[in-house]
Amino acid sequence: MSENPELGFRLLIKKYATPVYWHVRRLVVSHADAEDAAQETFVRVFRAFDRRTDDASLAAWIFRIATNEALRLIERRKTEAQAQECSGEEVLRLMADDFIDYDDLEAVKLQRAILSLPTKQQVTFNLRYYNELTYGEIAAVTGTSPDGAKANYYLAKEKIIRYMTTND
Repeated sequence: MSENPELGFRLLIKKYATPVYWHVRRLVVSHADAEDAAQETFVRVFRAFDRRTDDASLAAWIFRIATNEALRLIERRKTEAQAQECSGEEVLRLMADDFIDYDDLEAVKLQRAILSLPTKQQVTFNLRYYNELTYGEIAAVTGTSPDGAKANYYLAKEKIIRYMTTND
């Protein structure tokens, strides 16, 4: 990106567009919201790339930006939902879209289990389970230590197992 920003950015998007989209999608649920947050992630990456002084890996830096965009969007949606005084079911219905395979009941149950986690555990679980980031990279994304990331992953995994076995 330093030598040829246009080519470098295209290569960066080619490598990270899909993983970033799915990372954000697992957090925000809605396809349209995930597309918006992923697009904003890459706008922020492009604008900040030459000022990047982070010791974290490029992947961790990008996923941190994506996580922040997803969390910002979630917070905005919560505020909008509270303003409209929607019930929890109405909010879930608003977030549902045609890109979720409701025929795969185990996958739906897993997603509900993940969404029931506290935010930091949810982000940690997704980054480790789906994106296979190291605990060091997850720590850079979430602002914790590698041991903290490992503990968050363990707690998330235990809660998911408990959810999957008790909520039939």
